[in-house]
Amino acid sequence: MSKYDDETTYAIGELAREFDITPRSIRFYEEQGLMSPSRTGQNRVYLNKDRVRLKLILRGKRLGFSLAEVKTLFDMYDTNPNSAIQLEAMLEMTEQKRAVLKQQLEDIQMLMTELDDVEARCREELAELKRGNIA
Repeated sequence: MSKYDDETTYAIGELAREFDITPRSIRFYEEQGLMSPSRTGQNRVYLNKDRVRLKLILRGKRLGFSLAEVKTLFDMYDTNPNSAIQLEAMLEMTEQKRAVLKQQLEDIQMLMTELDDVEARCREELAELKRGNIA
């Protein structure tokens, strides 16, 4: 029995509280095809596999992956649970995300340097004004 075969069930409110998100967020993930709980009448019934998927969705978002990227990984796993294919895709996506973040970090560092220069010039001019050297 794998960890995904747990028979524990969850209501939408329980998952929302556990992960500190709104039930609307969970319904949105369902609409995007990321989760598919069973139903008992009008009530959604989430299994442990749904809970694990929700945890992975939120981790993916925290790491900067789009819901489409997360769905791609889920779809790959659903069609072929061979983890090697999914892991290779995850590695490629991670490399791409790292490259984007590295570029953003370089851009931010450059902007910080420019801001430091502007700030220094403003402080110098302000000091000159206070000394009365500039009209």
